[in-house]
Amino acid sequence: MSRACPPTVIVRHPKENPRKCSILPLRGRPDLIFLTYPVREPPPLDGYVRLAAEGPELSAADADKGLLLLDGSWRWAGSMSKAFLDVPPRSLHGWQTAYPRVSKRGTDPDNGLASVEALFAAYHILGRPTEGLLDHYRWAEEFLRLNGLGPGSRDRAGG
Repeated sequence: MSRACPPTVIVRHPKENPRKCSILPLRGRPDLIFLTYPVREPPPLDGYVRLAAEGPELSAADADKGLLLLDGSWRWAGSMSKAFLDVPPRSLHGWQTAYPRVSKRGTDPDNGLASVEALFAAYHILGRPTEGLLDHYRWAEEFLRLNGLGPGSRDRAGG
């Protein structure tokens, strides 16, 4: 029997290119709520943590918390984060991205992941079902391989 978790709230920057967006194919999932930044009426985010490049590492201790994922380029991450500073940050250390991006402004953090990769990693760490999250992600197989989750790999212990 799985425990009920709050839905994941995904806030997308309006200038994010939909063709390059890794998370948009997940629209319509009952466990995800998509909002556009700036959010005029944010839902209550008490009991949520915000996925961020910096902050304490996300862990099983956060399993009962909701997730807030800010979807946009790292260039916009700072301004988007300012609107959600009251939501405690959690980082994802030790995960490698398969997304082939190169920031022209040098703004990508070393531990930066594509949004769908971050969502998958967070669900994995928290023990939530990950089925279907990577179905439409072009680099899914490489992402899983890089992170020791591909066929024939031993599952990451505890994330």
